Amino acid sequence: MNIPSKYLENAVDQLASLPGIGRRTALRLALHLLKRSETEIDDFSASLIELKQKIKACKICGNISDYVVCPICENPNRDHQTICIVEDIRDVMAIESTGSYKGIYHVLGGLISPMDGIGPNDLNIESLVEKVSIGQTKEIIFALSPTMEGDTTNFYLFKKLQGFSPFITALSRGVAVGSELQYADEITLSRSIQQRQEFKI
Repeated sequence: MNIPSKYLENAVDQLASLPGIGRRTALRLALHLLKRSETEIDDFSASLIELKQKIKACKICGNISDYVVCPICENPNRDHQTICIVEDIRDVMAIESTGSYKGIYHVLGGLISPMDGIGPNDLNIESLVEKVSIGQTKEIIFALSPTMEGDTTNFYLFKKLQGFSPFITALSRGVAVGSELQYADEITLSRSIQQRQEFKI
């Protein structure tokens, strides 16, 4: 692809670094941005800078938030004795969109994957163990994607948490094995939450 401007090429390189964006799409987006006014570009750039500088990780659950504690953890109407364990923030958004879950979350920040060099110490697990060890948790829901990595992580967490005696459940297998939770439709995901089953190994 012959790009006649180094500035355009740099913009294309940056856009193409985003997941799911090829160079042709990146070029189309860059040319579209070129047509926008300076004010629009300033607003666009400012929103990205604010995204990076101002979004925080909730100190309780690890979800993204504009504040130190996210609105879900801060909400007194949520069931704080039920913790839904998810891989990342996209799963929180997917479950919240169903409107069928009223507990709180714990975001791991990934899944155990030896092939990718990701072990338990790379995930947000110890804060979960500390939270559950207090003894106020009645139920833990494993809401990880039904993949090999998800099952490995479920097994590890079960071994770490079973000594604290909360009721441990997992989503029913309405979510297809091998698929990622964030791509499940809202009805399937809602039913998987409502029909969750005790986790056994």
